Amino acid sequence: MTALVVDDNMVNRTIHHQLLDNLGIENVAVGNGKEAVDIHCSGKAFDLILMDMDMPIMNGIEATRKLREMGIRSMIAGVSTRSMEQEIREFIEAGLDDYQEKPLTVSKLISIIRKIN
Repeated sequence: MTALVVDDNMVNRTIHHQLLDNLGIENVAVGNGKEAVDIHCSGKAFDLILMDMDMPIMNGIEATRKLREMGIRSMIAGVSTRSMEQEIREFIEAGLDDYQEKPLTVSKLISIIRKIN
């Protein structure tokens, strides 16, 4: 299994990378939604994408929508500190398969992964 971590915050990227590593999941991290779209355009594919909502250049909502328009069928899990229902709903409607509030934990990650298998 391979995963893509999309988050502009270096601390969050490191934590999510480490959680995935601890579960034996090969992963790559990028800093914004445009980089997530670009890495897919370069031919890479992932089983799981952990997508932050608030990022510069291209946010998680735009990136998720774009990836779905490109035909990307990977499991996309939104991971955010946002708690306003309207924002979360917009994120989910963009094409998320799952949504988890930060901080991401091993148990939250395992519940996401179980939905893939």
